[in-house]
Amino acid sequence: MLAALKSYALDGLIGYQVDVEIDINNGLPGYELVGLASTATKESKERVRSAIKNSGYMYPAKRIIVNLAPADTKKDGPFFDTAIAIGLLAATGQIEGKLYKDYVFIGELSLDGKLRPIDGIMPLIISAMQDGHKKFIIPAENATEASFITGIEVYALSSLRDVVDMMSGVIYEPVAASDYASARVNHPYTVDFADVKGQTVAKRALEIAVAGGHNALMIGPPGAGKTMLAKCVPTIMPDMTFEEAIEVTKVHSIAGILDSNIGIVTTRPFRSPHHTTTVPALVGGGLKARPGEVSLANHGVLFLDEMPEYTRHALETLRQPLEDRKVCVSRVMRTVEYPANFMLIASMNPCPCGNYGAKDQICRCTPQQIHNYIGKLSGPLMDRIDLQIEVDNISYDDLRGGHTAESSAKIKERVDRVRALERERFKGLGIRTNAEMGPREIAKYCAIDKDGERLLEKAFQKLGLSARGTTRILKVARTIADIEGCENIQPAHLAEAIQYRGVDRKYH
Repeated sequence: MLAALKSYALDGLIGYQVDVEIDINNGLPGYELVGLASTATKESKERVRSAIKNSGYMYPAKRIIVNLAPADTKKDGPFFDTAIAIGLLAATGQIEGKLYKDYVFIGELSLDGKLRPIDGIMPLIISAMQDGHKKFIIPAENATEASFITGIEVYALSSLRDVVDMMSGVIYEPVAASDYASARVNHPYTVDFADVKGQTVAKRALEIAVAGGHNALMIGPPGAGKTMLAKCVPTIMPDMTFEEAIEVTKVHSIAGILDSNIGIVTTRPFRSPHHTTTVPALVGGGLKARPGEVSLANHGVLFLDEMPEYTRHALETLRQPLEDRKVCVSRVMRTVEYPANFMLIASMNPCPCGNYGAKDQICRCTPQQIHNYIGKLSGPLMDRIDLQIEVDNISYDDLRGGHTAESSAKIKERVDRVRALERERFKGLGIRTNAEMGPREIAKYCAIDKDGERLLEKAFQKLGLSARGTTRILKVARTIADIEGCENIQPAHLAEAIQYRGVDRKYH
């Protein structure tokens, strides 16, 4: 007897339908799984057998053939356990009727028949919904994540027996929809810009970076506060929209780091990988082409502390995602694309000892050592960093004085105002921030007068700027003008943007 059911598998962030066909015939008992299945998928044989028996049903002692179609795509993971088990029970007459044909089954089975949660349930269901499917059976522990998808019926069940009962006519209530606004929580940040003593220039530069979505690099001696400043950046970033939260949640779900109790990511990611991080861990890859840190930081911050300590190869792989805001991971069997729309915040010492250029410290490095250290960052990579900020040690009066610094909440108010202006400016263009502007948008929104042209020309020649570096100055100037509430870019805005370029050339 033949039974056919629907399930789904993942290819990067995109799900595709897998038709699970079960054929049972007389003959020597056996189980054959075909359809280019991975080892984890082939092992469903034993999971399904034990789950059926331990749930009180009869496992057929016949020749069983399970086909996962389409046959030319690699099937990886335990997504199909529930569909295979229901198909076996339907093919042996233990489930009456054809109700199972209306549902998409996604879920792994434990040996005692319980449904175990899986990674990537949100992108799977969204893809299936876009293909026209409306009813889903998933594990109970994935219910919260699935509840943020509206317009469909999702039934989150605990065991194989529950699924069989539902396919036999027992009525279960679908998962209730969750509201993103109520799911959001106030993140208990342990740092605040008010806690950072001095560093007025660095704070101003980071405000500009966040307001326009620009990349920033802080250069200075050890202990100047670079790491603390970077950790304060999330406290002034705008709240995520629901669309951004869904994009971030899909990546985190696939990576298996999503909090199942919340079911959605409500705060912008802040990823700070160690300098020993490998290239696949940073940009994505491995045997299963998993998302890397650049994708896990999507719509958030990727912080690289002591940037020159990362391998040259790892740093150079950042060039494409910094430019394209996505990363393409190619492997022998598959090529997947992940989003990588992140803000890069990096820090570094100016030399191996860290004191070169410091006003109150002595550098012990030779000119060659300094050149080699800075030279770990290539010109093309530095060209993609919009703001290069010098951070020096603060005085004792700044450290112990009673001066009250501006809080993150006050800075965030200005950032929110600028981001709202950018959303209105780029409505319908698929652009969220000034940093994402292309040539057409730059020509339209970054026009400068004759004084500005002369200033930019002088900077172009004196700093040896590339075309990319010049356009990034214009983008930063546009953000500065937005912060100041000016419709047009003034020479003062341009001058401030220029001063954030060329710091690396000072140390070469």
